Amino acid sequence: MHLVNVKAFIQRERAMSNGEEVDSRTKVIEFRYDETTDYAILSHRWFEQEVDYKEMTKLAKMKKDEQDEIRQRLGYRKIHDSCEQARRDGYEWLWVDTCCIDKRSSAELSEAINSMYRWYENSKICYAYLHDVSGPSFPTESDDERYPTSDGYPEWFSRGWTLQEMIAPNNVQFFNKHWQPIGDKATLAKTLTCITRIPEHILKDGLSSNRPCAAQIMSWAANRKTTRVEDRAYSLLGLLDVNMPMLYGEGKKAFQRLQLEIIRMSNDQSVFAWGFKGENERTGSILADDPSFFWNCDDMKPMDYNEFIRSLKGDAPEEQLSSIEEDRLGTFLITNRGIQIWMFLRPLLDSGSVFEARLPYRSRLSPVRITLTLWNSNYYRYSTSGKGYPTEKTLYFRQVYLRYQDTPYYKTTFEIDDTIITKNGFTHCGAYPPKLTASTFALTSTDPLCVKVYSDNQAHRRFAVGFGQCFGQDWIHVIYEKSTGEQPWWLYAMETHMKMLVRGPEYAQSMAKMRSLDGCNGRLWVKHTCLPGSTRTVRTSCVVWENSKNCGVKIEVSPYPYNGPDEWTSLNVEGTDDPNCDMRGLMMPHSSRNELQNGYMLRVDGVSMEFLQAPRGIKLGDYGCFTSSKDFRCEGNIFQACPSSLISELVITPRHHRIGYDINRDHVKAYSLHMDLSVTLYKPLGLSLPSNRDFNSLLASLSTRLINKYLIVRVIQSPTLDPTTPLCVFAKPFVWHQDEDTGPPSVQWPSDVESQR
Repeated sequence: MHLVNVKAFIQRERAMSNGEEVDSRTKVIEFRYDETTDYAILSHRWFEQEVDYKEMTKLAKMKKDEQDEIRQRLGYRKIHDSCEQARRDGYEWLWVDTCCIDKRSSAELSEAINSMYRWYENSKICYAYLHDVSGPSFPTESDDERYPTSDGYPEWFSRGWTLQEMIAPNNVQFFNKHWQPIGDKATLAKTLTCITRIPEHILKDGLSSNRPCAAQIMSWAANRKTTRVEDRAYSLLGLLDVNMPMLYGEGKKAFQRLQLEIIRMSNDQSVFAWGFKGENERTGSILADDPSFFWNCDDMKPMDYNEFIRSLKGDAPEEQLSSIEEDRLGTFLITNRGIQIWMFLRPLLDSGSVFEARLPYRSRLSPVRITLTLWNSNYYRYSTSGKGYPTEKTLYFRQVYLRYQDTPYYKTTFEIDDTIITKNGFTHCGAYPPKLTASTFALTSTDPLCVKVYSDNQAHRRFAVGFGQCFGQDWIHVIYEKSTGEQPWWLYAMETHMKMLVRGPEYAQSMAKMRSLDGCNGRLWVKHTCLPGSTRTVRTSCVVWENSKNCGVKIEVSPYPYNGPDEWTSLNVEGTDDPNCDMRGLMMPHSSRNELQNGYMLRVDGVSMEFLQAPRGIKLGDYGCFTSSKDFRCEGNIFQACPSSLISELVITPRHHRIGYDINRDHVKAYSLHMDLSVTLYKPLGLSLPSNRDFNSLLASLSTRLINKYLIVRVIQSPTLDPTTPLCVFAKPFVWHQDEDTGPPSVQWPSDVESQR
C-alpha cells in the first residue's frame, strides 16, 4: 500500500510556506506493507477539491502558482492536519484514500478496494474527521434542520465507504472541523448504535467475534449513499468478506455480483430475505437491487440446523423432516437457469403459482418468510404489496431454481372505456389503489395491479375488473359477487385486490399463452363473464395499440346471457396502427377468399389489397348483411341513417388513394384472386372512409341499430367496369359486432331505415 511519509510531508509544506527551496527528490508517498508497518489512517467525507496521487507526488516540481492552488484546497489542508495529528500521536506513516491510490491504474484501484477493509483493520489508529461538526460532540438525536441532506446526522454517517471505516479499525478517534477531539468509538458505542443501528458488541469487538448474517450487515448500509452506483456494492466487500473485480459502468449489476459471490462462498440464504416485511417489494429477480432493500433486516439472526427443523414441526410432514440431510439445506449451485436450491414451500390459498418460502432465519423471534412465484418453470421473487394472505397448511421440501437474472419490464398503460356501463344500470364506484382512479393509468413494478369496482345498487350486485402487469405481460380479469350486508365498496376492492394479486401470475400466463398462439399485431381479444343470478354478461375487450404499445380496454354490460366458453377469444381487426387509438374505429375485415369468388388484387398506395366486385349500385358508406347464398344485401347508408343534427356537427371527408404501380398510368390491371384473369381499369378512383374521431363517433352512434352489419369501407371506381358495380371492401366495425352467443334472437330496425334497394 502507498503511505504518506508524515515527516517528509510536513517538512516539505513548511519549506513551501517559508518560501524555501524544496528538494524535488524527496518522496512524500512510499510503498509499505500494512502487516509490518505502524500507520494511522484517515476516514472522511470527500470534498469537491481533493488532492490525488499525481498532484501529491509531483507538487514539488510544479510552478509556484500551481503549487499555491493545490495547497489552498480544503482537501490539501485536511491531509496536512491529519499528518500533524499523526505526528503528535507518534506515527510516521498515514494513509489517505484521496492521494494514496493511483487511480490512473485500474489494477491498483481494484487492489485497493479489495484490500481497503484490511488496511483499516490493520491500522493502529483511525481519524474520523467530521467536517460539518463545529462543537466538541456530534448530535445524539436527529437534527434535520442542521443536517437536512444526511438523515439529521453529520454527513460522515450517511456515506457508504465510512461504514467499514467505522467497523474495521479497533481504535477510531472522532474529530470536529477544527481537529478538536470528540471521543473514541469504544466510549461512544451506545450513541453510535443509536445513529447507525450497528450493535454495540460489533463496534467494540469487530466482526470476527460473532459475525452477523449478510442481510444484517447490508441493513447497516441501507440509508447510506455513494457517488457512484457501483460503490454501494464495492464499499461492502470487506464487511462481507468477499473479493471481486471492479467494473465501473456496470451500475446496479455490481450489487447483484456481490450477492452471487456471497452465495458462492457461503450458505448464507439471508441474501434472499430482503423486504420480507413489505419494504422494497417488487416482482422479479431473487436478488435485491441495492442495500436499501435490506432495511428491515437489522435484527435478523440465523438458525442452526436443529433450530430450523424444530421451527418447521407441525407445518411439514414429520417423515420428510426426519429424512432431510443438513448438507442439502446449505448447498447452492449457481447455473445459467438460476440458483439451484432446496427450500420449504407452500402455496398461497387458491393460488397454484404463488408460494411462501421459509428461510432458516428469524427476525424479532419470528421465522423469516418470502414470497415466490412460478413462471416458466423458474421461481422469482413476487410482490404481494406487503399484505398477509392465508396459505395452504403443509410445507413441502422442493428443489427449485431461483431466477437471479433481470426480468423484462414494460410500463403498461391502460386506456379504459366504461361509458356504456352506466346505460345498463351500473355505476363506477372507484378504484384501488385510490391513486389509479383515472380512466388512463400506468402500472409500475411497485403498483402492478389496479382494481375498478362497478355496482348495480338495485340488484345488490357488483363486479370488479382487475388490470395487472406481471413479467412484462399485461392481464385483465373480472370477478363478480352478490353484495353482502353493508360492506363498503372500497373494502370489497381491497379484498379483491388481494385475491387477484396472488392469482396475477396465472392470469398473466393465460393471456401470454393466448397471445403467443394468436399473434399480437392486428388482434383484439374479447372475454365474456356471466354474472351469476342474473341474465347479464360483462364483455371485456382488449387491444394493444401498435404505435404506443398502450392497452385499450372496453368494458360493457350486456342485458343478455352468454352461453359460450369462459375464456379469451381473438378477433382479426384493422386499425391497431391508428394514431388516434380509438377502439370505436377498429374494423373486422370480411373474409373474401373463403366466401366469395369474385375477388381482385390491387395496389393501393403501394400496398397490395384485396377487393370484391360489389353488387350493383353500391357506394361508400353502405351497410347490410350477407344472405345464406353469400350475396350481400344492402340495407342503407350510414350517412343517411345518422341523425341530421349529428351529421352536421361531424367532419367526415372520404380519403383518396393512389391506385396501381405508377400514379401517371391511366390503365391499371386488377388480378383475380382465384383465376388467372385480370381486369383493366381506366383511371381508377380509390376512396375509403376516414379514420378520425368524428367518424368513430358516427359508428358508435349507430352501434345499437346496426348490430352485426357489414359496411362498405373502401371502393374502386372505373369507367371500364359497369359504373354501378365498383370494386369494394367489406368490413364490420367492432362497435357493431355482437357475438352469436349473446344478444336477442333478432333485431328490429326503425321504419326510416331502408331495408333494401
